Amino acid sequence: MDTQDSASSNQASEHTLAILSFHKIGEPSPNGWETWFYIPEATFVGYLSYLQENNWHVIDLTTFVRGLTRPEILPKRSALLTFDDGYQSMLTSTLPLLLKFGYPAVLFVPTDFIGGRNSFDADCEPDEAICDWDELRELERWGVSVQPHGASHQRFSELSLAQQEEELHHSKDSLEAGLKKHIEVFCYPYGDDGGNPQVITQMLQRLGYQAACLYGGDPISLSIDQKAIANPYHLPRLAMGPDTDLKAVLEPEVTASAVS
Repeated sequence: MDTQDSASSNQASEHTLAILSFHKIGEPSPNGWETWFYIPEATFVGYLSYLQENNWHVIDLTTFVRGLTRPEILPKRSALLTFDDGYQSMLTSTLPLLLKFGYPAVLFVPTDFIGGRNSFDADCEPDEAICDWDELRELERWGVSVQPHGASHQRFSELSLAQQEEELHHSKDSLEAGLKKHIEVFCYPYGDDGGNPQVITQMLQRLGYQAACLYGGDPISLSIDQKAIANPYHLPRLAMGPDTDLKAVLEPEVTASAVS
C-alpha cells in the first residue's frame, strides 16, 4: 500500500463526534435585548439542515452514552445537540423545529432554578423564564433528555471541593426524583470544571455519572479501534451562536480547500 492509499485508509477509519452547544433559539422576551446566545429560528433551521444534508447523524443520549465505551457503534459523522440552562424557549421555539427534523436533543438545566428565572445571568443576559417540572416532563416525552447543569449554576472554580460534590449530588438527585429516571451526564456551568480534573472526575464517577461536558472546543476525532472515548468527563462542545460557520467548524479541511 503506498502513502496515498495509507492516508485514505486512515481517514476512512476515523469517526467524528460533534457535540453542539446552544442556549436560546428565537427572539428575546419583551423588554429583553439580543445577545450572542440568541440564535434566530431561521439560522437554527439552517444548522439543522446542514447536518441533514451532509450526512451528520444526530444521536440521542442513550446512543451517546453507549458510544463512550464502544465508539465503533457511533455513526461516522455523529452530532449530539445540547442546550444549556432550560429556557422556556426550548419548548416553545426549539422543540417544534427539532420535531420537524426528527432530531433528539439534550437539555442541561440548573435544578435550583426550575420554574424560576435566569437570575444567575442577571448581569449580562436578559431576564428569561426557565422551564418548570411539567414543561421538562413534556420535553422528555418528545425526545429531549433533561440532564443536570449543577444546582446553583455557580462556577466550580469558585466553590470548595465539598460544595462541588454537593452540586453534583443535589442536581442529580433532584432530577432523578422529579423525572423518575436515571441521570448519566453532567454539564459544568460556564464550562468551568474547577481546575482539578482528576478530583472532579473521581467525584463524577463515584456519583454514577458517565460523562461531563465543557463549553467550547472542537469536534472529537475517533478511531474505530478505540476501546473508549478519552476523557469522557471533560468533553468539548462547539459553542454555537448566530454567526457560527458550521461547515467551517465541522469540515475545516474542505472549507480551506474551497477557499484556496
